[in-house]
Amino acid sequence: MTTILAIFLVSLILSLTITPVTGKLGILLGAIDMPGERKVHVAPIPRTGGIAIFVAFISSLFISIFFATNVSNLLVINKPIIFLFAGGLVCFGIGLFDDFRRLDPKTKFLFQVIGASLAFWGGLRIHHLIIFGHNINFGFFSYFVTILWFILFINAVNIVDGLDGLAGGIVVFASLVMVILSILQDDFLTAIFFSAMAGAALGFLRYNFNPASIFLGDSGSYLLGYLVAGLSIMGSVKSQVSVALLIPLLALGIPLFDTLLSPFRRFIFGKKLFRPDSGHFHHKLLEQGLSTKKAVWLIYLITLSLCIIAMALVNIRDERAGLFLIILGAGAVIFVRKLGYFEYFGSDKIYGWFKDLTDVTGLSRERRSFLSLQIDISKSETIEEMWANVTRALELLEFEMASLYLNKPSTSEKIKIITERRKSKKLMSSVIMRKLPPDCSWSRDPFENTDVMGDRSLLRLEIDLLDAHHTNRGTLLLIKDLKRELITPYTLKRVEQLRRSIITAIDNLIDS
Repeated sequence: MTTILAIFLVSLILSLTITPVTGKLGILLGAIDMPGERKVHVAPIPRTGGIAIFVAFISSLFISIFFATNVSNLLVINKPIIFLFAGGLVCFGIGLFDDFRRLDPKTKFLFQVIGASLAFWGGLRIHHLIIFGHNINFGFFSYFVTILWFILFINAVNIVDGLDGLAGGIVVFASLVMVILSILQDDFLTAIFFSAMAGAALGFLRYNFNPASIFLGDSGSYLLGYLVAGLSIMGSVKSQVSVALLIPLLALGIPLFDTLLSPFRRFIFGKKLFRPDSGHFHHKLLEQGLSTKKAVWLIYLITLSLCIIAMALVNIRDERAGLFLIILGAGAVIFVRKLGYFEYFGSDKIYGWFKDLTDVTGLSRERRSFLSLQIDISKSETIEEMWANVTRALELLEFEMASLYLNKPSTSEKIKIITERRKSKKLMSSVIMRKLPPDCSWSRDPFENTDVMGDRSLLRLEIDLLDAHHTNRGTLLLIKDLKRELITPYTLKRVEQLRRSIITAIDNLIDS
C-alpha cells in the first residue's frame, strides 16, 4: 500500500513540475488551440498537456523500480506489458502529431485500431464475460470486442476534453476507483499502473482546471483513454471479467454514453459521423445556462456517484445487480432527455423518418399505388389514355383541377427532333413549337373553376415539361384547394414523379 501511494505521489510531483514546461514548449512549437465556434476558451492555449502526462507516467514507473519492495518488484518486462506500451505509444504518437498538424478522422481512427491491435496481440483480450453467472464466450469475435473496447474509451476521453478539467478529472476518479478495486483483488501490479496514471492526471489538472492554461490535446486524451481500457482488461485477469470491466464502464459512463450516441445524432442531422460538433453532453449543460465550472463540477458529482455505485455493485452478485443497473440506466435516460439531448429522437421525428424510409423503398401502400399509375402513364399508347391515367394519379393526390398544354411539332420539325436525338446526346437546340389551346382538361367534382380561381387558399402549380435534352414538351397546370385538403410532405414529390412519367409517355408517343 505504501509503495502504491509513493508511486502516486512521485507521478503527481513530476506532473506538477513538467506540465508548465510542456505548455511553454507548445507555444514555442506552435501546438496551439485557437478559439472557435465549438470552443469555450477565448484565448490561444497550448495543447501539449499529453506530453506531461506521458513523461510523468513513464518516469514514475521507472523510478518505482528502485523502491525495491515486494510490490515494486512486480514491475517486470513481459510480452503483455511490452505490447501494451507499444500500443499506447502509437496512440500517443498519432495524437501528438495531430496536436501539431491536424489529421483527418479516418487516419486517427486507423492508428487507434493499430494501437488496440498491438495490445490484443500482446495478450490483453476480452475473451468472455460473466453476467449473472452465465459465461458469454466471444470466440472469434474476441478481437472485434477488444478493439471496440479500446476505441470507445479512447474517444470517450477525447470527447469530454471539451471543458477545462473535465477529461482529466473523470480519469482521476476512474483511476482511483480502479486502484482500490485492484488492491481488494490483491492485483498490485494493476494498482501500480492506475496509481501512476491518477497522479499524472491529477498533477496536470492543476493547470487544466478552469481557467485552463494548457490542454490535454489528442495526445493526452488518446493516451489516457487507451490506458484505462488496457489496464482494466489487465485487471480482469485476477477477477471476474464482468466485475473488473464494470468499474471503468460506470466511472466513464457519461463520456461513453456520449461517444456511442454521437454518430447516431450526426447521422440523423445529415452530418459526417466522425466530425466534431457542439452537441455533446457538456455542451448541453452550457446551453442550460451553467458556467464552465458548474458544468464540470456537476459531471464530477455524477462521475463520483457512478464510481460509488460501481464499487457497491462489485459486492452484489445476484439479480439485484441487474435490477439496479436497469434503474440506473432509466434514470440516466430521463436526466439527459430533460437536457434536450434526445430532442432529435422524438417519436414524431422517428415516425416521420420511418415513413420517408418506407416511401423511398416502396414499402408503403400509397407509394406502390402511385408507382403503378406511373407505369401506366409511361406505357400509354395515346394522349387520351395517358391523360386518363394522369387524372387517376391527380385524384389520388386530391388535386381539384388540371390542364395539359402540349407543344406539338410539325411533321418536318418532328423528323428533325428525332434525327437530332439519334445523332447526338448533346442538349438539343431550341425548336420552334406551335403552342395550342389546352389539349386536355380535368376537374374533380364538385370543384367549380369560376368560383375559386381568385381564392388565396389555392395552390397553383405551372410546370414546364422539359425532357432530358431540355426540349419543352408542354406545360402542366395543377390547382389544389387547400381549404379542402392540405398538401402532405409527399405531394410535391409525387408531382415531380408525375412530371417525369408524363415526359416519358410524350417522348414514347413522338418516337412511335
